Amino acid sequence: MNLETKIYQKQNNTKIGKLFKESMSDIVSSRFLAKQLAVRDIKAQYRQSYLGIIWAFVTPLTTAFVWMFLNSTGTIKLSDTGIPYPVYAFSGTLIWSIIVEAISSPTANTNGAKGIMSKINFPKEALIISGIYKLLFNSSVKIVLLVVFVFFYGIGFHPSLLLFPFAILGAILFGTTIGLFLTPIGMLYKDIQKMVTIGLGLLMYVTPVVYAIPKEGVMKTLMEWNPFTPLILTTRDFVIGAEPEYLSYFLIIIAICIPLFFIGLLIYRVSIPIIVERMSA
Repeated sequence: MNLETKIYQKQNNTKIGKLFKESMSDIVSSRFLAKQLAVRDIKAQYRQSYLGIIWAFVTPLTTAFVWMFLNSTGTIKLSDTGIPYPVYAFSGTLIWSIIVEAISSPTANTNGAKGIMSKINFPKEALIISGIYKLLFNSSVKIVLLVVFVFFYGIGFHPSLLLFPFAILGAILFGTTIGLFLTPIGMLYKDIQKMVTIGLGLLMYVTPVVYAIPKEGVMKTLMEWNPFTPLILTTRDFVIGAEPEYLSYFLIIIAICIPLFFIGLLIYRVSIPIIVERMSA
């Protein structure tokens, strides 16, 4: 019996076109694996939890209620939002929580799978797609609660509400793109994750999450240039049926994120196996 002999040589994997083609192929082939990973993580997330899926919107609800209390008691004086403040605050904190979760998702998923990656060879893109599946699931739960808020406070249905899910997808794309670029650095240095957490906490206060953009001053300029602003305001405008004032800025941000997402995916594909190998050595 003749045995086939194969000689493996180091190949040049730096060709962008080849990397992109292989990455897209692995995304398609790993859809089932990504789904299984997402289902496993979602079940583990709510297993042995009395409140279960309620935890998905406890954080935005708590943050919104704090600001609602401060506003109603006169502790702080906020400018007029044009809609019932509970809807404004809750919609802002909910959309913000989705973006923050999207930013942290690639790093969290990759860190959680370090043990598997050091032992089993599988498409690393499955971890990113799995994270997007989980984001879609968690976001759908929050969206249902937000719609209840909208009808409860008398805003009702508007045709633009049908565009709301697409705006959420844009927010997830934006957050995941940032997360892809942060993940390789965050895997090497844990300080990055802490800096991102602190930075996002501060950034929330220069984003129209719980209060409107001032009519003048430095804060007005910061908020208008903040790339998070069009994501929050446009998504909220779709919910309440208002004319999206920052729609053009929103579309520009999404258009920029699309190529950056694939660039980040290629960087992730090349860097993560090397980082995991060095960390497990």
